[in-house]
Amino acid sequence: MLAVYQTRFLEAALAADALKFGEFTLKSGRHSPYFFNAAAFCNGKLLSVMTEAYAAVIAELHETCAIDVLFGPAYKGIPLVAGIAQALFHRYDINLAWAFNRKETKTHGEGGNIVGASVAGKKVLLVDDVLTAGTAVRQSLALLAQEQAMPVGLVIALDRQEKVGDSNLSALKQFSVENQLQTRAIITLDDLMTFVKESGKPAVLEKMQAYRKIYGISEAD
Repeated sequence: MLAVYQTRFLEAALAADALKFGEFTLKSGRHSPYFFNAAAFCNGKLLSVMTEAYAAVIAELHETCAIDVLFGPAYKGIPLVAGIAQALFHRYDINLAWAFNRKETKTHGEGGNIVGASVAGKKVLLVDDVLTAGTAVRQSLALLAQEQAMPVGLVIALDRQEKVGDSNLSALKQFSVENQLQTRAIITLDDLMTFVKESGKPAVLEKMQAYRKIYGISEAD
């Protein structure tokens, strides 16, 4: 059964065409029966729904994992961390700092690679929309290491629960194992399939089941 915030998130994604069903060719070359584009959450209402969903996940994680700063890789992570920090405070009375990186180092004014709160010596939670190759997130980890920060985890919007290469690990699980970090997602493929089933879309569900049989990890993590 989906949580209320998950249902709201998926309903908003459908309404905004952030979530589409059909036939899509991914960057990996795989032919997927669904496509997710978080960039379509591009107005105040949609951003509010998305950041509140992130906040729900992070508030639960915060109960067992100390977090000082939310970090969003530029550019997509910038509005996310600001909105999530606000949602965490308003909904859960959790007051976290936030920061993001510059794409290009600034040599004048305040300078540096980090904008926002200082991350030095802080427990930092990374936030991004999806994890495929993970290039931006890994670059962020390298930057945070330079800044003497202490990364504690990563939260994304959608975990596709697909195998990476020849392994039986999803991209998110592989990232967790490689970096010894906590990972969470607002929605997993399992959640999405539950939503599709409850929405009365048997044809779509059948295609998703077939897709998962080929590319999905054996067990949900």
